[in-house]
Amino acid sequence: MSNSFGSRFRFTIFGQSHAPAIGVTIEGLPSGFAPDMEALGAFLARRAPGNGKYTTTRKEADVPEFIAGLADGHTCGATVTAVIRNTNARSGDYDELRRVPRPGHADYTAFVKYGPDRDVAGGGQFSGRLTAPLCVAGGLALQLLAREGVGIRARIVSIGGESEPAAIESLLAEVKAAGDSVGGVIECVCEGLPAGLGEPMFGGMENRIAQAVFAIPAVKGVEFGAGFQAGRMRGSENNDPFYFDETGPVRTRTNHHGGILGGITSGMPLVFRAAFKPTPSIGLEQDSVDLYSHENVKLTVKGRHDPCIVLRAVPCVEAAAAVAVYDALLESRC
Repeated sequence: MSNSFGSRFRFTIFGQSHAPAIGVTIEGLPSGFAPDMEALGAFLARRAPGNGKYTTTRKEADVPEFIAGLADGHTCGATVTAVIRNTNARSGDYDELRRVPRPGHADYTAFVKYGPDRDVAGGGQFSGRLTAPLCVAGGLALQLLAREGVGIRARIVSIGGESEPAAIESLLAEVKAAGDSVGGVIECVCEGLPAGLGEPMFGGMENRIAQAVFAIPAVKGVEFGAGFQAGRMRGSENNDPFYFDETGPVRTRTNHHGGILGGITSGMPLVFRAAFKPTPSIGLEQDSVDLYSHENVKLTVKGRHDPCIVLRAVPCVEAAAAVAVYDALLESRC
């Protein structure tokens, strides 16, 4: 299923943006694990809508309700299921989209694949709203990885090409006032990983992480280590010299490989960056088509949208990295 990920730590995300609820079902959690619900709530709050000047005004608490898999606050070996109630949907804002697809969205391709019965409200199953249950699975994986000495953190590298806070603030104010949007780049670092995780070819750590990261709807590119910059380097520059650390493990003087060689972790920090496109829902008039009359038309998108999704995407990137890394860690022990 396209909504499922992982082999040993396996989960399935369900729901739509304006459905009564969205959620996740998780297999592979160890029995006896007591999730820190306060920490999980704080993690989800970083992604939740309506909490910033440059985010959507849709307010959702995003409090997960665990309806299966926990007994007295501990995992009991059963499949874990958590739901998040949608409480502030305005589906009427999307009625026009049954006929007129938004440029940059999945409205048209969803019509081709699923026909007129697709759910267009809030983007349906294609909405960034579905990253909330991803963050539930990822938040739990982060807690379990922390017990293994593995830490994952992400940060905003740039927004609209700007990296200085003052310039970013000015740009966000400008695009919001103009009814436009902007994208950006997020960098993620995984530290404490042992060497040897991952497989060659299609089971490489780049493959696994990229698959999870591309589940975040606005992601359009992922690079590891030096990434595309490596294409402008010589081998003598890009190669990372090996040496023995004082504590024994093999290390490298530099980390252009981003902690992965041949799809397998090297023991160095795993580093990758994800590029996010501008939010496609903008307040400016755009060209589109009427799918039923076959006419060219104009469209002005209604609803509540982020002028920059990057601001709320940092925990999503951490979550995607966590589920991929934890799944690989469990596989290594089989």
